[in-house]
Amino acid sequence: MSKTAITREAITRTYEHIKPHVRETPVLAVKAQDFGLAGGAWTLKLELTQHSGSFKVRGAFANLLTRKVPAAGIAAASGGNHGAAVAYAAMRLGHKARIFVPEVSSPAKIARIRGYGAELTVGGKVYAEALAACEALIADTGALSVHAFDQVETMLGQGSVGLELERQAPGIDTLLVAVGGGGLIGGIAAWYEGRIKIVSVEPRLAPTLSMALAASHPIDAPAGGIAADSLAPKRIGELVFPIVRRHAVSAVLVEDEAILGAQRALWETARIAAEPGAAAPLAALLSGAYVPAKDEHVGILVSGGNTTAVAFDR
Repeated sequence: MSKTAITREAITRTYEHIKPHVRETPVLAVKAQDFGLAGGAWTLKLELTQHSGSFKVRGAFANLLTRKVPAAGIAAASGGNHGAAVAYAAMRLGHKARIFVPEVSSPAKIARIRGYGAELTVGGKVYAEALAACEALIADTGALSVHAFDQVETMLGQGSVGLELERQAPGIDTLLVAVGGGGLIGGIAAWYEGRIKIVSVEPRLAPTLSMALAASHPIDAPAGGIAADSLAPKRIGELVFPIVRRHAVSAVLVEDEAILGAQRALWETARIAAEPGAAAPLAALLSGAYVPAKDEHVGILVSGGNTTAVAFDR
């Protein structure tokens, strides 16, 4: 597919392919006052209730249902959520999968990948090292590469989050989206086509999009912080960047302490157990990194819940 193939029409077609295999995740209407802030309505899009625990399963099914899977099976590198999603989709569709994750991947994500029956390799300190190992395997075996973000099919699948959300909450003015490699925000920005404001939220210790916007092209960024297993891929996707620039996506940064605070706030206020990366959008609001206008209707994408923060067997 070409770089220009990520359109509303293509997202709609892809959604029809994946719809039987993914959940239409719910939205939750809350108020800024619920979280101790002045302001109006907020809408939480709860992608953490998706199969495999995150939005990533949309892109995984988009790849496996619209591309030919060879006898060698599927290979994917991931901070954890994409790996779990590919492993789940492969299990459901009867394909073998090999997943590579770095040492920073959380125990919850590693357990999910193994639970879905994929062959798992844990190695390298960061995502980029897991990706290099995955690419070497693909070169040797001819396995189908399912990239976590910089793949047209991946972004088409992730764009279906925007399709659903627009139907569920058509009055949103602004949507806050956590960003690592950018496949999610790229797909969503392509869906909305500038009709709402879309704001990227990144950890200060992993500013992939912020640094790319400053440089006017993707560049290597630091890959650290509490959300390194989901929001620290080293650089924004080459396919992603033109889309977010074209649709005037802006970027804000949040500290790790703010992410932890947002995790606690989601649990204490709404009993939502979000992983660190998924709490970043709320962290932007609670820390003042993003300050909405008085009557601005804000959407907050809670993208995943693969965390051991809540352990019922303690």
